[in-house]
Amino acid sequence: MLALLTGLTLLAGVGCSRAIEGSAQSDPNKPLTQVSEDGFGVVAGFADAPVRIEIFAEPQCSHCADLQRDTGDSIRHYLATGQLAVTYRPMTFLETADYHYSERVSNALFVVAQDDRTPAVAFQRFVEELWSDQDPSGRGPTDAEMAEKARTAGIPGELAQRIAEGEGAVDTAEMDEMNYEYLYLIDPVNTGTPTVYDLVNDELVDIYADDWLDRLVASS
Repeated sequence: MLALLTGLTLLAGVGCSRAIEGSAQSDPNKPLTQVSEDGFGVVAGFADAPVRIEIFAEPQCSHCADLQRDTGDSIRHYLATGQLAVTYRPMTFLETADYHYSERVSNALFVVAQDDRTPAVAFQRFVEELWSDQDPSGRGPTDAEMAEKARTAGIPGELAQRIAEGEGAVDTAEMDEMNYEYLYLIDPVNTGTPTVYDLVNDELVDIYADDWLDRLVASS
């Protein structure tokens, strides 16, 4: 199964500072965020982290919000220490044609992942901000509101501005279709969100077990 999924390319501190002349450069020792090779996931963390998981999530899914509420702090901690890499695979099956809620939230994730200045921890915090303030079946956050959440999370201001301007970053219809196919491959029985997949051990993760992430890291 791992070979198959790999073949498909399957499948969040601010301190004192001073002004420095010249162009900003990414810190090579800090886990950052990027779009996955297949173009439909967002990878936060070091590529060689000992624990690598994928999280399939829908912006209007209340159970996905529960996952972020219960595990978000631990995800950020393990991202910051380099022990974890997370690939988020957004889906839009709860979308309504009128508001494009899930599509707009999913697109915002890809906007902030297109620049190598985005810290993995800031991205994870942005995910938590978005999922903690849901409006299922409603209009969802505006572009301006998502941009403010991005700034609060520590996303670089230029990228937050792109969200505010509604910049397109991914074909959300194709994203949803491909991520559903990936999800179906790993769980054809309970094909829903949230689903967490352990890429290292090639297996589904029981996210309803106590301290599941701590246990996963401890066993790596």
